[in-house]
Amino acid sequence: MDHPVVQILCCLLIGYLMGCFSPSYLIGRIKGFDVRRDGSGNAGASNTVILVGKLAGFAVALTDILKAACAWWLCRWLFPLLKVSGMLGGVAALLGHMFPVFLHFRGGRGLACLGGLALAYDWKVLLLMLGIALFIGLVTNYVCIATVSMSVIFPLYVGLSSAFWLGAAILAIPAVPIFCKHLVNFHRIRTGEELRLSFLWDREKELRRIGRL
Repeated sequence: MDHPVVQILCCLLIGYLMGCFSPSYLIGRIKGFDVRRDGSGNAGASNTVILVGKLAGFAVALTDILKAACAWWLCRWLFPLLKVSGMLGGVAALLGHMFPVFLHFRGGRGLACLGGLALAYDWKVLLLMLGIALFIGLVTNYVCIATVSMSVIFPLYVGLSSAFWLGAAILAIPAVPIFCKHLVNFHRIRTGEELRLSFLWDREKELRRIGRL
């Protein structure tokens, strides 16, 4: 376990398996449906809000934040001499959330887990990133734009503020799969079928706009 390559592989495996835990899918099953087939079709907090409600969506978001943060903290504790152990575990958890092996690689889209990485890095950075994400979300009225933006802004902030560019590069790994996962959302924005953030406070109007009511 002392070899760096072995430690890296352990971090990736631990993080990935922790990320595969999907509270959104479990809540859907309890309610009698598959969250991957209904709503927006992703196993994450935003789709849980659409299908179940705000309280369930908040619980899912909190769990997804904590699983990424805990993967970071656990790997850092297990392998303290490996400087990037926490980052590797956290990023692997995010990828496990997006591509969980137990759900045929159909998971969520990563915003809450990005928050978990920011929390594990520094809780003050989490507050900053939440503020930026909220601003982007309110200005654009789309969660998907905030998510894709944060996948770039967070690692860039880490690199610029710490000059630890290896760590920033690791944290930037999810940016490409996050962007690819959101291509369908961007297509729905162009066709006027994507739910806006205002769905949270004006559900009926949004459902009527996209023809679901």
